[in-house]
Amino acid sequence: MDEHNSAGHAPPSADIRDTLPADLNAVDSRSEYRFPDNSRRRIPAIIYVIAGAFVLVMRMIDPDSSSLNDGLVAGAVVLVAFGSFSLLSGWRMSIDEQAALAAAGGAVGFAVGHASAQQVWRGVRSRPTWRVLCYSDEDPPLRRGLVLVDAIDGSVKEHFVEENLEKWDDITN
Repeated sequence: MDEHNSAGHAPPSADIRDTLPADLNAVDSRSEYRFPDNSRRRIPAIIYVIAGAFVLVMRMIDPDSSSLNDGLVAGAVVLVAFGSFSLLSGWRMSIDEQAALAAAGGAVGFAVGHASAQQVWRGVRSRPTWRVLCYSDEDPPLRRGLVLVDAIDGSVKEHFVEENLEKWDDITN
C-alpha cells in the first residue's frame, strides 16, 4: 500500500487537530457576550440613502450628463429604497436573551430547566424577536415550550406548550 493519496500528499497525521482560534472559542471565554443590536443597521442605511440621493440630485442638476446614465440612476433609486427600508427596520433592542429567557419561563407555566434563545425577525419591518425553546426541569423533561418574546418591549407574542414527545430512554439508561 502506498502511504500517499492520489494527489501525492502524505495522509494527515492523527496528532494534527483542527482548532478554533482563541478569539472564536466561546466555550473557554469568560467574558460576557453581548448580542449585536439591530440599530447598527442604521449606519449603512444612512450611507446608502445619502449616496443614492447624491446621484439623483446630480442627475437633476445636469440631466444631460454622460456619466450619470439611466443605469446609474436606477441603481441610485434602488439604493435609496433599500436604505430607507434599513432605516425603518433598524429597531433598538431593549430586551437581551437573558430577559427573554425569563419572560419565556413565565409564559410556559412550568419550572424551566434547559432553554435556548435565538433571535429572529417578524413582519415587514423586521421587528427583532427572541424565539425561546425551553424544557421543564425534570430528568428527563416532561414538557417543552416555544415562546416568541418581542426584543423591543419584552411582551410575549406567542407561546406553545406540549408534552415532551422526545424519547430519552437511550440517553438515561
